[in-house]
Amino acid sequence: MPPESQPLVFRDRVEAGQRLASHLERYAARGDVLVLALPRGGVPVAAQVAEALGSALDVFVVRKLGVPGHEELAMGALAMGGRRVLNSRVVEGQGLSIADVEAVTAAERAVVEARGRTYRGERPPPPVEGRTVILVDDGVATGATMRVALETLREQAPARLVVAVPVASRPACADMEALADEVICVVTPEPFQAVGSWYEDFSQTTDEEVRALLARARAPGGTREELVRVPVGGTRLEADLALPDGARGVVVFAHGSGSSRHSPRNRYVAEVLRDAGLGTVLVDLLTKVEEQADQADAHLRFDIALLAERVVGLIDWLARHPATAGALLGLFGASTGAAAALVAAAERPGAVGAVVSRGGRPDLAGEALAGVGAPTLLVVGGADAPVIELNRRALDQLRVEAALEIVPGATHLFEEPGTLEQVARLAAEWYVRHLAPGPDAEATAQEVNDQEVPGAASPAGSDRR
Repeated sequence: MPPESQPLVFRDRVEAGQRLASHLERYAARGDVLVLALPRGGVPVAAQVAEALGSALDVFVVRKLGVPGHEELAMGALAMGGRRVLNSRVVEGQGLSIADVEAVTAAERAVVEARGRTYRGERPPPPVEGRTVILVDDGVATGATMRVALETLREQAPARLVVAVPVASRPACADMEALADEVICVVTPEPFQAVGSWYEDFSQTTDEEVRALLARARAPGGTREELVRVPVGGTRLEADLALPDGARGVVVFAHGSGSSRHSPRNRYVAEVLRDAGLGTVLVDLLTKVEEQADQADAHLRFDIALLAERVVGLIDWLARHPATAGALLGLFGASTGAAAALVAAAERPGAVGAVVSRGGRPDLAGEALAGVGAPTLLVVGGADAPVIELNRRALDQLRVEAALEIVPGATHLFEEPGTLEQVARLAAEWYVRHLAPGPDAEATAQEVNDQEVPGAASPAGSDRR
């Protein structure tokens, strides 16, 4: 399929995956299709493709082999299963010895094996023979990594091998056509520059996000998921509603600071909450038109009154919706969304049973803090000093059970290894305790707390009232 005529910038990997999926519609609803992502950046893209096609999703780990001392220069790549491809011109041009190459290969082989276990646990690799395999990454510059993945997969005899990427250099697309049965590059801009140049948001994908996306793709049929459009104040908000069988409560995510319901961080936390038996609602509090206007001057993301009004409207809608009527609600706010959640909790005290703020600005809730009737947990990164102080001031104004938990070493977005997992565990424990009143609540909360979280440290400290 020819590339799109104009090399438009992608907002983020989610949008890139959605646009890529539109070029793959002929592979939808086919039981033989397997979508394989090159982690980490390829996973959010591939997750959108797999969801749109109704296909299985997994990862295929490949590592670049960098020249010693100039690691950004690739001399080859190494894939799951041990397959290695070397660029003889680079090896010879850099004067590398066999020992140099083998030393780098050994180190990267250990990384490939470790990442495979991190993302897939002990599950065996998915069968490839006789299937249509769609190999996805967030972009291709030189094609060295994609080449070794293709050569490795070709040895496993797939019926058809397709490369699908949002953006690639034209030479890389031409090279991949010699190895794949079909190559789909949504845009092939010239001059190419770098993959990240064609994304507005090209922030690093974390291991936690990869695991969450894979877990979501493997979710059992006991979770009902649907896209809903909620009428609020003359507009309609889009939201993803997910309800596990027997959900003990429903948590509404209120984002802020230019984020959306596709935020990988919020989606990871939502996955953990669903594993704890809680329903989740991931919602866009701004319409697409409003989001575009907000990107210019960020005025709407700080309009706490508007955001809170929409959270309240969503609360009222959930109270009428047949699947959620009567459920006790939790609110999860990030950044300015935390203030909106607290204002909404103050306005709907009978409906909201618990509030959690992640790296939030609860201080922006102002006088509403004193009217919040739901137990409130504030979670802040230990390296986010200004926000810690703002949260301490807000804690002093709350008149309910409340706590401030500080995650050591974490910055504002909790991008450090293990820190987002710590947030998710704290949130799950808080919601289970307060949204599931009864004799089993404490035991269930303790069970969540006792779950092992790889790489996550215990909070450095907490303030409670």
